Amino acid sequence: MQTTTKQLNRRSFIKVSALAGGGILIGFYTEPGLFAQERGGAAAPITPIDPNTYIKVHSDNTFTIMAKNPETGQGIRNSLPMIIADEFDVDWKQVKIEQSDRDDKYARDMGAPTVGQIEGGSTATPQNYQPMRNVGATARTMMVAAAAKRWNVPAAELTTGSGVVTHTPSKRTATYASLAETALTMPVPELSTVKLKDPKDFKIIGKSSLGVDNFAIVTGKPSFSIDVNPPAMLYAVYEKCPVFGGKAVSANLDEIKKLSGVKHAFIIDAPAPRPAPAAGAPAGPNVAWASGVAIVADNWWLANNARKSLKVVWDEGPVASQSTAGYLAQAKQLASTQASQTPPGGGPRSAKDGDAEAAFKTAAKIVEAEYAFPLLSHAPLEPQNSTAHYKDGKLEIWSPSQIPQKFNAAVPAGIQNSDVTFHLVRAGGGFGRRLYSEYDIEVSKIARMVSDERAKAGLPSVPVKLLWSREDDMRHDDYRPSGNHYLKAGLDGSGKLIAFRDYVASHGNTSVVPANEFPRGHVANFWVSEGNISPYGIPVGALRAPPTNGVSFVLQSFIDEIAYAAGKDPLQYRLDLLANTTAPVPTFTDTSFGAPFNAKRAIGVLEAVRDMSDWNNRRSKLPKGTGLGVAFQFAHSGYVAYVVEAAVTAEKKLKVNKAWSAIDIGRQIVNPLHATNLVQGGFIEAMSHMMAWEITIDQGRVVQSNFNQYQPTRMRNAPPSIEVKFLQTDFSPTGLGEPSLPPAIPAISNAIFAATGIRIRSLPLGSQGYTWT
Repeated sequence: MQTTTKQLNRRSFIKVSALAGGGILIGFYTEPGLFAQERGGAAAPITPIDPNTYIKVHSDNTFTIMAKNPETGQGIRNSLPMIIADEFDVDWKQVKIEQSDRDDKYARDMGAPTVGQIEGGSTATPQNYQPMRNVGATARTMMVAAAAKRWNVPAAELTTGSGVVTHTPSKRTATYASLAETALTMPVPELSTVKLKDPKDFKIIGKSSLGVDNFAIVTGKPSFSIDVNPPAMLYAVYEKCPVFGGKAVSANLDEIKKLSGVKHAFIIDAPAPRPAPAAGAPAGPNVAWASGVAIVADNWWLANNARKSLKVVWDEGPVASQSTAGYLAQAKQLASTQASQTPPGGGPRSAKDGDAEAAFKTAAKIVEAEYAFPLLSHAPLEPQNSTAHYKDGKLEIWSPSQIPQKFNAAVPAGIQNSDVTFHLVRAGGGFGRRLYSEYDIEVSKIARMVSDERAKAGLPSVPVKLLWSREDDMRHDDYRPSGNHYLKAGLDGSGKLIAFRDYVASHGNTSVVPANEFPRGHVANFWVSEGNISPYGIPVGALRAPPTNGVSFVLQSFIDEIAYAAGKDPLQYRLDLLANTTAPVPTFTDTSFGAPFNAKRAIGVLEAVRDMSDWNNRRSKLPKGTGLGVAFQFAHSGYVAYVVEAAVTAEKKLKVNKAWSAIDIGRQIVNPLHATNLVQGGFIEAMSHMMAWEITIDQGRVVQSNFNQYQPTRMRNAPPSIEVKFLQTDFSPTGLGEPSLPPAIPAISNAIFAATGIRIRSLPLGSQGYTWT
């Protein structure tokens, strides 16, 4: 599949303007719907938006390239500028990367909230790869045209490299910087006339590049949002009701204000509870800043110390009666009362092909199982924080948000969005948590209230940093929903899968089975349906790779069960299922901007990981207590397969000896070093999901509070080797941060079964007596 280059006229594509002190600025329009034709539909129309600068050409022939997307450790601050720089034909050492502010000129309709600067859903590469190439190539074309005009020679006689245009016959050269003034007078070329590089000529794309922030980070230089420190800044803590949806009624504010270093203390009322979902809609996240008590002091230690003396009367509300045990009881009740053909809840994720119930009656063998995974907190190393300065009716904010266009910090500050300056700052981990920017909403309100109080006292306005504690972060998250799955499969006499059913009860739609999830399309009789558990008691949201971060564990483990019940090799059984084309194959996209599921690509990664791991030979030679597990997943338009070798002792001590991963995310890996890091990091995070991560609720409160109760995988527990192979196929490049995680979980659990004969059907393992060796 070749990506179609949209036809853009010069006014709708490029903006060029002068730079003070010499040089030019170049900007462009982006184009949505890059996968529209791959999905089988017409190419999406171009949505006009205002242009914004991407390249600054300086008089010393160095270049600043803007990084528009938020950086949370996924490496996009490198990758997008790398694409521009390569097509612009400059050396990477000539480039300085600058983080852009939030700018609504970047925004465009993605079929969801209107955003243009987002870190989430593995969207950055698929949405930006072609447009970023276009802007770099157009800028290069303009430099060539400027040189051709200066020397009065055909553009065909000119070449570029290292930011220099060369006239080959005369050997004359000119730097881009020296051509900038002439370029300003040149007409902007039509995109149809701009020639992109042949990928074989890439000098930056496809080459490993260290993170632009690496040196600053490892040498302890201020790099993250938590490091923002404008002059005269005060620090805030915000005590919220321990029960979700609770409200502060009163507090001992007068006593708090007398404590050392405290400057302000006040109650903030929540504007409204989380809204109820539309009729028939599944649960989903919604950000509403919570009622609580803010304490503002000279430094964070003083503010947090004063917080310990707070005495708050809370109206805890109805969620105080909810618990994890109650949720499980609801799930079992929903499952036990489902009608055979009309399941309760239904929902947009329900799907039905053929007649599964009839097929079960004729099946030679039935396999049934219950699977479960818990609520999870995102647990980034950097707790939520944001800094804001309200002054003279305007708000300046420094935020680690993953999606700065989505949440309007102007509302709590009581101003217009046009009066907000929003600086993007590197986050110490995101994983979906910073898609829900309560901290921005809270600090904006606190900064406005501090400014108003200071104005009444004749004092100048000052910036305020809101910093959540680790306990705040873990107990006031937007959690990955839990899922309780009730599965049934029917096999014929040869072991072939003829019917499949899954009913899931969950807190929200980021944990239910997508209606067209595999094995749909590869089994004639298929049925999935859903029901909602207390959908708006606990705030839920997206965690890295929704919904497959939990669903992959369920389905890929259950497919493994089916394979063993059929007496088949579990890897070959998956290949046979994928090769089955007799079943109806639905049109399936895993995201609104994603490519359709392609069984051949799934087969490709499974065959590759089979060969990498020497599956057939290795599996037959493993010692007792050691096993190989396999799993694959299509997620966020990427295909990932893992084979894991794991050893388990009689005391349930688990060690992952080695992992192999084969990945297909299209024809081009922009930065192989970062790509490999994303895969290995996804695997390590999956190990945390497996062993210890679980959020439980008691009386409407989160029980866990810090890493002592929510332990991440340590370095000593990581496998010595996670071997990664990328299959470069002729498809549009897609993202990697999300799809690298989900299949690692069932690959490990399937290895445990192969080693012990014990099937893992619920997480985490730690609650079942397992520990790392």
